[in-house]
Amino acid sequence: QVQLVESGGGLAQAGGSLRLSCAASGRTVSSLTMAWFRQAPGKEREFVAAISWLAGRTYYADSVKGRFTISRDNAKNTGFLQMNSLQPEDTAVYYCAARSAGGISRAEPVYDYWGQGTQVTVSS
Repeated sequence: QVQLVESGGGLAQAGGSLRLSCAASGRTVSSLTMAWFRQAPGKEREFVAAISWLAGRTYYADSVKGRFTISRDNAKNTGFLQMNSLQPEDTAVYYCAARSAGGISRAEPVYDYWGQGTQVTVSS
């Protein structure tokens, strides 16, 4: 089993930055494919970014490409989402997800483990 705990959410102004963290326990994160999803009020949860277990490959949703960066620190069993140039439409609950087998994917069902989510609010 893997437990994921997100942190780093909060309030930011448009154009600002936040860095989310996802601490993994129960299994070394180096063997997990990790991803971030988000869910805005009244909307379905959507894919944001993913990173392969070798950290050699990343994949982003078009809406965040060039603004967000996904990374990981296997020594600390932690994944990160650096969010720059934030916009009000980035306001959502952000979830960390992981899968123990298979490569990066934007499909929710393939991810085995989920965190509880962290709120990100961007004011205009």
